This record gives sequence, structure tokens and C-alpha cells, in this order.
Amino acid sequence: MLAMTYRGPYRVRLDEKPIPQIEHPNDAIIRVTRTCLCGSDLHIYHGLLPDTRIGSTFGHEFVGVVEEVGPTVQSLKPGDRVGVPFNISCGSCFFCKKSLYGNCENTNPNSSIGAGFFGYSHTTGGYDGGQAEYVRVPFADVGPFKIPDGMSEDDAVLLTDVFPTGYQAAEMGDIKAGDTVIVFGAGPVGIFAAKSAWLMGAGRVIVVDQADYRLEFVQNYAQVETVNFAQVDDIIMTLKKMTDWRGADVCIDAVGAEADGDWLQTLAGVRMKLSGGATTALGWAIESCRKAGNVSIVGVYGPPINLVPMGTAMNKGLTMRMNQCNVKRYLPRLIEHVMSGRVKPSDIITHRVPLEEVSDAYHRFSSKLDHCIKTVLIPPKAA
Repeated sequence: MLAMTYRGPYRVRLDEKPIPQIEHPNDAIIRVTRTCLCGSDLHIYHGLLPDTRIGSTFGHEFVGVVEEVGPTVQSLKPGDRVGVPFNISCGSCFFCKKSLYGNCENTNPNSSIGAGFFGYSHTTGGYDGGQAEYVRVPFADVGPFKIPDGMSEDDAVLLTDVFPTGYQAAEMGDIKAGDTVIVFGAGPVGIFAAKSAWLMGAGRVIVVDQADYRLEFVQNYAQVETVNFAQVDDIIMTLKKMTDWRGADVCIDAVGAEADGDWLQTLAGVRMKLSGGATTALGWAIESCRKAGNVSIVGVYGPPINLVPMGTAMNKGLTMRMNQCNVKRYLPRLIEHVMSGRVKPSDIITHRVPLEEVSDAYHRFSSKLDHCIKTVLIPPKAA
């Protein structure tokens, strides 16, 4: 089969790899019909995650058709159209029983931090991802969801990560009716966080980024106010002035480890890799939030050391919530939103390209070329 493979930082290519096989009775083999590039993929593309091994296949957002199932799989059969959440969960451990599927303790036993993820280095279990023609899906009775009749694969593939992650970001902010919400980052997760803030009753939503084309996109898609932090003298003072000098009720960090805006953070966390990424957006979220407000974090950072203004957060009495998204927990509600027409996730897709062009797609996305918001890769055997 054809699959994207990692060759080193900023180097990916398409290679021939063996078609995955059933390894456990509860496995399924999925023929991929849509897979995405995610901002989180750029962290490993840029060499920021440890133990990313040569030959690994990335891709944690994918949908497809069931080709084969193991002998104990009961919920799927060959021919079913399915989406696959990016986190791999067993369904029976302490955390899965609490619907904390992103914290499953059985799918990444070598780590006490996170669950197993598709296509996200050996620090998250070493599972090959979906930027390929086929992928092996463990615990097939737990994770995959059947795509409803009438839902397009372009909509469904965005239910495997970015829409649920943005929705969880808004939910963790505990948004109340009329709240002012600031979202840092106008990438796909930030876009869906802004959209979800309205669904939860926000009275005002402001999105911060430095790319004009992304700010224009989120303004049109989610009807928000926008601020380009590169065009103001002091982003914190600007946001405080916009919020009557009190600060926002809720701030959401949808950026993560490669945030721009602070040269020291970028030098230490991205260039020299002395910490787990640049926490610039998180610092801005803490500074921009009102006292006793809520900060929600879905931007991805690496452990164990980060430069975070915890003293400010403590003295302001902030509530901070964060986690990898528990995708399966939100799917029933989000499927309802999509099927009712309240949200059309596929409207954020700006590029649909053949899997064979994966190397160019990574370069375009990484370099923010061609006004790229979201890229979907289409394998050659996709229907």
C-alpha cells in the first residue's frame, strides 16, 4: 500500500508499506477514504516530539470503509463506513469508564501521561496513522463510529479530532450565557472552539492570530471579532481595553507548542528545545482572563518543562482545565449538530489533494502558503 513515511524533521515522502494485518481478535482493518493534516502533525514534522522514528506513518484524523474485522469484533462488519477518533481507548479501564477516553491507561502502557494516539510517535504508543491506504484499528468495538447515512466523508473526518477538540475547549471553559470568550489561534481547532462558544451561549467571541487570511476565515465562518497580535503594540493591553479592562470570562489556548509572539519563548521552546514548546499563547490567555475566570487549554505542549506564569494564574484565582480531547464522549451531540445543519464542518476544508502529494501538502501547510486552513488527503482507492 501507499503510505506517508517520516524521514526526519521537515522530510516526509510517500512509500510502499505492507498492508496492515489483524494482530488481535478485536482489531479492524480500515481502507482509508479521507485523512487530514493537523496542526499537531506539524509538531512532529518539525521534529519537536521525542521518539519519532524513521518510517513512521502520521495521521490521526481519518475515515474509511471496514475491510476486515477480527473474530471478536461485534459492532462492525466489512463494508461499514466509519470514522475513527484520534485517541485509542480500551473502553474498560478506570478512565474509559469515566468517559475520559483521551486518558486510557491500557493503550499506551509505557507512559503515565496520555493514551495511545494514531500516527503520533512512539511517545503515544507507536501506532501507525491514517495517512495511508489502509490502517489497523485496535479495540474496534470501542473507538470507531458508523458514519450516518446522509453525512459526507468530508464532514465525518472532521469529527475524528478538530471539531470535538474545539467543542471540548469551549465546554471546559464552562461558558455561561453572555460570557466574553477569547480564543487564541485561528487554526481549525480555534475555529471550532469559536463556533462552539456560540453554541454554549457566549455573548461575545474574540479570536487572536497573526495571519490575516486565517482571521478573515474565522470571522466569516464563526461570526467573531478578530485581533491580529502582530499589528498591535501590546496584545494584553489591547484585549483588556476591549473587555472594559476587566478581562474575558473565558480564554481558550488553541495554539500550543509552536506559538509565535515572544522571541524568548520561541528561542527556548522551539529553536533550542529547552522546554516543551513556546507557551506564549497560554501566557496571554492567563494574562487576558479576568480574575476568577476560566482558562481552557487544548493546544498541545510537550513535557516536562514549560515557562508558564503560574503565579499570575494563582493570584487571579483562575480555574484552568485541559486535556486531550475525549472524542467518543462528544460524538452523539456533534453528529446531531451536523445532521441538523447547525454546523457544517467541511466548510473549513480549503485543500483536497491526492495522498500522492503528501510531501507538498506538508510543505504548504507548514509554510502557511496558499491560504491553507485545512487539508484533506484522498488515497487513490478512495471511492
